[in-house]
Amino acid sequence: MPIKPAAFKALRQTKKRTARNTKIRSDLEALVRRVRKTAGSDAAKAADWFRQTVKAIDRAVQRGVLKKNTAARTKSRLAKLIKSAAKR
Repeated sequence: MPIKPAAFKALRQTKKRTARNTKIRSDLEALVRRVRKTAGSDAAKAADWFRQTVKAIDRAVQRGVLKKNTAARTKSRLAKLIKSAAKR
């Protein structure tokens, strides 16, 4: 355990930030899963979910939860999936 008051405060802040980042990440993963699942059956619905997912990914990048390249890679893969689902 920390000894100095500043270290206690830093620990509190770290716990709070970690909880927030974990929540954002898990929500993102759920959205990505939903896009992948609906792409197999309903392309229109998957496109709607894709738009929501892209917004969430961009917000996560702004907040510093995701790196820029990770977000770009994820969006690219999902877009590719949606495009192939629309062709079917």
